[in-house]
Amino acid sequence: MRVLVIGSGAREHALCVALHDDPAVTALACAPGNAGTAAIAEPHPVEAADPAAVAALATAWHADLVVVGPEVPLVAGVADAVREAGVACFGPSAQAAQIEGSKAFAKHVMTAAGVPTARAWPIGTEAELRTALDEVAVPGLPFVVKDDGLAAGKGVVVTPDHDAALAHGLAVLADGHSVLVEEYLDGPEVSLFAVTDGTTVLPLVPAQDHKRRDDGDGGPNTGGMGAYAPLPWAPAGLVDEVLATVLQPTVDEMARRGEPFSGLLYAGLALTSRGVRVVEFNARFGDPETEVVLPLLRTPLGGLLHAAATGTLADHPPLEWSDGAAVTVVVAAPGYPENPRTGSPITGAHGEGVLHAGTRVAADGGVHSAGGRVLAVTAVGTDLADARRIAYERVAGVRLADAHWRTDIGLAAVEGRITV
Repeated sequence: MRVLVIGSGAREHALCVALHDDPAVTALACAPGNAGTAAIAEPHPVEAADPAAVAALATAWHADLVVVGPEVPLVAGVADAVREAGVACFGPSAQAAQIEGSKAFAKHVMTAAGVPTARAWPIGTEAELRTALDEVAVPGLPFVVKDDGLAAGKGVVVTPDHDAALAHGLAVLADGHSVLVEEYLDGPEVSLFAVTDGTTVLPLVPAQDHKRRDDGDGGPNTGGMGAYAPLPWAPAGLVDEVLATVLQPTVDEMARRGEPFSGLLYAGLALTSRGVRVVEFNARFGDPETEVVLPLLRTPLGGLLHAAATGTLADHPPLEWSDGAAVTVVVAAPGYPENPRTGSPITGAHGEGVLHAGTRVAADGGVHSAGGRVLAVTAVGTDLADARRIAYERVAGVRLADAHWRTDIGLAAVEGRITV
């Protein structure tokens, strides 16, 4: 099977590593890819969000399966164009990808499907924003204000400061986007991926990412500074409960609407004092959670994704998982997320477990930084503490001037400080 992966981040590098290890995958390409994917997958220049260009590449390269990594190409209709070209594609249609592309759309789907989620107020004007913030205000609880559209994981502000919440909402409106104000959901958050062909749903192992830039969940929101899996504190039966109350009802509702969702449905969950609640849906593998979930998957990835892309997931054997745990630590450029500095040389970039997020091959053949999140340094261990130890040993082997990373990825779970 010839597999073409679309994207250029650490998620795509993790996908390429897993596909490269699948004996059924006879040829592997990543477009446009990065300095890390180029070591195991053929690089091809392409504008990832251009449906016609991706479909042309898939056809010219004789791909048997296209795997679309990022959300922007999915919302732009890349999966539709690839399928129209006669190539199997893992990823939802542009219409189905609105479950991530529009938070208001996702709320409508959840309401129709009976999926538990936070109350929300869609906002289009300053007056509506001020009214909603007054209505949602609860003493002692933060405000939650979201960009309704795609924001690469950085369009959400959770703050107890009314003025800061108002300022974020006004900035989003000024950019021409709608705003969503939500009630605050207490409790730890969980990321749960599910592979689906639009009918059958196969959940993967739960993970948790760390959104804030700094230790102790301080600093600005980011696209994710690290992750770990599985979750030793997760309640027994959590995956089965989410499959029954969230994932399967959502997939069924999308099919009922005539907008079947095929690909990777990512449920961002809060385990609140009132039960499981959906924080958001994504329409693709999450980053950096993919970097810890896939190394634990023993089932060959190529066959699994091909079954979802071709509507045969019901015939796929049950998923098999490795024992142990995985941890990934994101090494970010100085100034991330507001104003990351790029173009700096990196040493140790091809070390064991080092996945490339924002890198490029320089003219001298070296690896330079090319984004805010530069590397996702990953390790698998016998348990979470062991995986943490190995991951941070590998981080110590990387050199990037003035780089920043959190030192506490997975630490609260190791120390038993997370309760539901």
